[in-house]
Amino acid sequence: MPNIVFNIAKGRVGEYYNRVKSNDPANSAFILVPIETSGLEADATLIDVDTLAALLAGTTNEQTTMGRKTLTDADLAAVPASDDTNDRFDISLPTVTWTAATGNAISKIAVCYDSDTTSGTDANIIPLTMFDFVQTPSGADIQMIGGVFFRAS
Repeated sequence: MPNIVFNIAKGRVGEYYNRVKSNDPANSAFILVPIETSGLEADATLIDVDTLAALLAGTTNEQTTMGRKTLTDADLAAVPASDDTNDRFDISLPTVTWTAATGNAISKIAVCYDSDTTSGTDANIIPLTMFDFVQTPSGADIQMIGGVFFRAS
């Protein structure tokens, strides 16, 4: 579950998931960005950013040694049905592995939407959610077990 849903994405995460899963536009994807522990700004500050560039413009740092993970339509499960029993709508990510991960410790993963992975910059990538994922890379694989990254209720 996310610690935060960025203000720009509130009410839109399901739409972005559907766009990636539907391959509309063709080069859209979710981008998983590991965020370093050092310099991490408070969630209350970060929730207001509108782009990945803005997320990384302050003291918050991307952990670039591990690298970003790109999830395309083929990586995502079908758009889920709403959970009428519990009156909510959950969207999950698949399990993702960073192989032989090294570099600085991380505390969070930012889930972002990129409408065109073939062009543009971080200024074009929209941050959707961010959740705790505390890891200290040691050269071993780091696996993020799939699960709910967004819940509308």
